Amino acid sequence: MMDARELANRICKRLREAGDQAYLVGGCVRDILLKREPTDYDVATDATPDRVQQLFPHSLAVGAQFGVIIVTDEAASGESVQVEVATFRSDIGYSDGRHPDRVVYASSPQEDVKRRDFTINALLLDPETHQVLDFVGGQRDIQSGIIRAIGRPLDRFREDKLRMVRAVRFAARFRYAIEAGTFSAILKLAYEIHQVSAERLRDELTKILTEGAARRGFELLDETGLLPELLPEIARMKGVEQPPQFHPEGDVCVHTLIMLDQLPHPCSPTLAWGVLLHDVGKPPTFKPPSGPNDRIRFDEHAEVGTRMTEEICRRFRFSNDDSEQIAALVANHMRFKDVADMKPATLKRFLRLNRFDEHLELHRLDCSSSHGNLENYNHVRRFLAETPPDQVQPPRLVSGEDLIGLGFAPGPTFRRILDAIEEAQLNGTLKDKESALAFVQASFKAR
Repeated sequence: MMDARELANRICKRLREAGDQAYLVGGCVRDILLKREPTDYDVATDATPDRVQQLFPHSLAVGAQFGVIIVTDEAASGESVQVEVATFRSDIGYSDGRHPDRVVYASSPQEDVKRRDFTINALLLDPETHQVLDFVGGQRDIQSGIIRAIGRPLDRFREDKLRMVRAVRFAARFRYAIEAGTFSAILKLAYEIHQVSAERLRDELTKILTEGAARRGFELLDETGLLPELLPEIARMKGVEQPPQFHPEGDVCVHTLIMLDQLPHPCSPTLAWGVLLHDVGKPPTFKPPSGPNDRIRFDEHAEVGTRMTEEICRRFRFSNDDSEQIAALVANHMRFKDVADMKPATLKRFLRLNRFDEHLELHRLDCSSSHGNLENYNHVRRFLAETPPDQVQPPRLVSGEDLIGLGFAPGPTFRRILDAIEEAQLNGTLKDKESALAFVQASFKAR
């Protein structure tokens, strides 16, 4: 039983005992130097994939054509841990802007790091001596807080266009600056980001949203020219004014950025995307004041925004569950203004929305990033604290069989009757089966 760090160390030791070179490499070394807990571990070696598989018979050849083998083991928690073991290599050609056309195995780590993306991700660590091998100035850039592409930035980004978004993510996550040449290359090639698959872009954007620096990430996406390419709907928020009595903080873009800045960390991807998109319908529904006593309006912006959100989720190929939740967050975010006036039944049904905690958190962020009035938020919190869960979603008092026993024929009428019973039950006027059956006989006629 072991964790990923222990497995990576054991892999390096086994390879070295067999006469091969082996080092920890990449993001895990960067995080170790930054005293952060790495999310995963990678090993670089001069051993070929075939040799790695011979030494580790239970490994997985998921990327063997690119010199990559996955070595797995079971952690103390019972979950499987894995370490990626990559053979030193040079990558030749990137016709698809993602994968090398072919790879040539190398014998030295110096040659291997030249193909990697950024200097801070190209460090190697000897797990026995703890010596860091740095052939590209990665340690200097960590100390200076700089994201710098290895070699010619245009070459690195043409090899894999997603690296442009990754540069933004790392700069935001670590509060680093993007080196001038690297930044200039992103500006020049931003329009080519569409060559990257929707799934890879979605995952990288989700990381920007959830790693604790969402605001800076989206500011950098805008500054590098990537935002209007990836999410033109968000870019259009800039300069869209809002009524100052409700939004003293500024325009729609400023409001959204403040909300992103206040996202909790860690944060669920659906909440983060819901926050980003909750006002996406405002630019197309903007209406200036029609007179001296009128104000800026965004009529039906939640409905318009919901349709736009559904299209964005399709574009980035979100799962059906995530798409439905993100769209629901956008669709329902304006309903909180009416909670104090809702009938008990209406409020209880509202609280039964899937993952309601995300709806409530989005509302809190929405208020705290604008007018600061949390009365409706606190009203819902009090109601949830004072209302037992079985009153929010009580067991059904009457079944279809009960209705048949009263002489009703199965059909559309069943749903109307059951809905009416539930409405009365949620409002507190029906509390038991007997009163519910009496209500049915008094309110509906059996055929």
